[in-house]
Amino acid sequence: MSGPPVYPGRVNVLRRVDLDEVEYEIAAKDMRTWVAERIDGAAGDRLFLLSHPPVITYGPRTSLEDLPAETAAIPAVAVDRGGFATYHGPGQLVGYLVVDLKQRGPVDVVRWVENGLITALGSLGFPLVRRETPKGASSLVGVWTEDHRKLCSIGMRIRHGVTSHGFSINVDPDMAVFHTFTTCGLHDVTMVSLAELAAERGLPAPTDAEVRDAVAAALGAS
Repeated sequence: MSGPPVYPGRVNVLRRVDLDEVEYEIAAKDMRTWVAERIDGAAGDRLFLLSHPPVITYGPRTSLEDLPAETAAIPAVAVDRGGFATYHGPGQLVGYLVVDLKQRGPVDVVRWVENGLITALGSLGFPLVRRETPKGASSLVGVWTEDHRKLCSIGMRIRHGVTSHGFSINVDPDMAVFHTFTTCGLHDVTMVSLAELAAERGLPAPTDAEVRDAVAAALGAS
């Protein structure tokens, strides 16, 4: 088995910060503070691991037709990251990556995150892949099963060389929510969870703690 993906260039320490469930708008406000601290040099590179109460977030390129009806019970919040609409809620692990890319050298940070998540979840027994996006097609950034069901979504922003936002992993959320809107701008996508993949093989689903530990180890956070 290959080791975790190596971040090219000069590598700073990546500190792991574990949080519990945090309201999305509170986390978004905190994230602006975390980014400012990194830009000012008041804090180092950090990986924040947490979850949110039910919310649908969507990037600026999202078509309003992709969002759930106004009568939907789950709030929809516009955000300043890349990507389209996605769901966050209990049973999903969210990772926010606040990293100074200038200190780490040139790198495709999205590819690094994809490969890190593939390594992390592979260590828990889930073979996964990344996919190249055909020219002119909707983005296939994220982590997928080998039969092309989407497990992890990635949407990031870079400001003054510092990243924010990050990724989400469907551990065992309410998957029915994904049928109420167009996920990630992909009208024919099938979303899946680790719990569903484990059940298909007659195995117990990994715990939130196990997934957190695997992700932190694969991305070099401690």
